Amino acid sequence: MVQIGYTMMTEQAGPRDLVEHVVGAEEAGFDFSVISDHYFPWLRAQGHSSYAWSVLGAAAQATSRIPLMTYVTCPILRYHPAVVAQKAATVQLLSEGRFRLGLGAGENLNEHVVGGGWPPVDVRHEMLEEAVGIIRALFEGGHVTHHGQHYDVESARLWDLPEQAPPIGIAVSGEQSCELAGHLADLVIATEPKAGLLEAFDRHGGSGKPRVGQLPVSYDPDRDTAVKRAHSQFRWFGLGWKVNAELPHPDSFEAATQFVTEDDVASSIPCGDDPEAFVEAVRPYAEAGFGEIALVQIGGDAQREFLDWSAKTLLPALREAFG
Repeated sequence: MVQIGYTMMTEQAGPRDLVEHVVGAEEAGFDFSVISDHYFPWLRAQGHSSYAWSVLGAAAQATSRIPLMTYVTCPILRYHPAVVAQKAATVQLLSEGRFRLGLGAGENLNEHVVGGGWPPVDVRHEMLEEAVGIIRALFEGGHVTHHGQHYDVESARLWDLPEQAPPIGIAVSGEQSCELAGHLADLVIATEPKAGLLEAFDRHGGSGKPRVGQLPVSYDPDRDTAVKRAHSQFRWFGLGWKVNAELPHPDSFEAATQFVTEDDVASSIPCGDDPEAFVEAVRPYAEAGFGEIALVQIGGDAQREFLDWSAKTLLPALREAFG
């Protein structure tokens, strides 16, 4: 059975709205939720980028059932891994065990703000591996001292530890990240329905572990409105992660997507209110082997209508197709 999740996208709504939306997602019957962790939006049209960890704390208190997860946090530059461990442990306690820590090697868009430069991908993966080791050591309790290639930790300890540490997921986009996730992660995260990613994850030790995908959608009773919204706010999505990880500013994404048309976007993102179109967009993820798929409704002002439609129409259609 495929579980269907809801995405709190910090780039397209303010913090109070994000909490209201995830409460609505719980009421609508979504199986889980995820949240992006950004410092900048991808495009200026999105207009937001609040602090994901404050939103998570509020969401943990405002909800009672729906699982929470970062999708994803980068623990290598903007945040020190020892601080990520403390944040994750706290959210796990606040949510009473409903939290999973999704991690990735990050994007220049968000990490450049601390002025440390943007390392090449091989170095970022080295940093991620070391960071995960530090986080897991702190989850185990006791004092941690670490002097590694990229990080120093001096007698750190988490004083508020949950009984069960948050499971750690790692985002993948190619063979190298799949190898890392296979031997480091409790679950794998991806934004493309590529069976090859999951096969590589399995080869490196991931067999039997959960796999979580993500899919942008644009619901609106008027399909033209849905297409225009998707083009305005999400035309960057088709650039691929090798590009998306490198560009440093929303203006860079504006320039990189200046020739992307509405038809281009509509061909890759389901738009409108035909549930079958949404079912067919989810199908490649299910067929690739993803057991959990988080939907991203595009547009911060379109969430309430989407949640109502999901409860009445979309979720029943998806469960009939993949349940």
